[in-house]
Amino acid sequence: MKLRFIPAALLSVVALTLAGCSAPTAESAAGTDDSLSSVLDSGTLTIGTEGTYRPFSFHKDGSGDLTGYDVEVARAVAAELGVVAVFEETQWDGIFAGLTAGRWDTIANQVSITPERLEAYEFSTPYTYSTGVIVVPADNTSITSFASLDGLTTAQSLTSNWNALATESGATVEGVEGWAQSVALVEQGRVDATVNDKLTFLDYQKSSGAKNLKIAAETEDRSESAFAFAKDGTALAEAVSEALTTLSSDGTLAELSDKYFGADVSQ
Repeated sequence: MKLRFIPAALLSVVALTLAGCSAPTAESAAGTDDSLSSVLDSGTLTIGTEGTYRPFSFHKDGSGDLTGYDVEVARAVAAELGVVAVFEETQWDGIFAGLTAGRWDTIANQVSITPERLEAYEFSTPYTYSTGVIVVPADNTSITSFASLDGLTTAQSLTSNWNALATESGATVEGVEGWAQSVALVEQGRVDATVNDKLTFLDYQKSSGAKNLKIAAETEDRSESAFAFAKDGTALAEAVSEALTTLSSDGTLAELSDKYFGADVSQ
């Protein structure tokens, strides 16, 4: 799972601490950071992505063109920079190693900003925000908060952070392999609910047209996903952040969000 739930307050503290401790001087930045100039000179922004992570980065019908929310956002960012987006597909386990090795300029694959990653990489401003949610049958009126899960049964992947959240809320967890199984058990009435990422539910609702489920409650804190860069890629990260600001202001991000999720997940 790429979206790891981290309290926003903690992220702010870490980001401010890192900014105060490790900001390069103008001289050092000018002398070593050619991340933006090399992209502009080559005319291409090389992007690492999985290509198998629907709805963010995937192939239509399994073997068609590469598409997805992250892919389209990346192409729009590249256009703002005046370059062409070139995608390099790789498995998630090797995606950061490829970034460090310089195989691509950035990663567009719903990379969540975490304290650990902030120490090792540069990030753009976020372009996706999400929460943890409780998904229940549409006619359920008894589950209104995470506290409501106490004594009830939820379906969860046992290795996910959502399993931990459900357990902490007092739920009895029935283990499943992933979202497809968990949502099926909710629809069949075999469990009371499932806890998962809001984007996962919105994608399912958008693609399936299902009206028999709803979100009963959301976490207060949100996760944030952004483009990731090598630690010496500050100039490129800042340019991408400026591009994202433009794309937010002109409605492009909202339009792409609605296309894939039926809701604006960009703010």
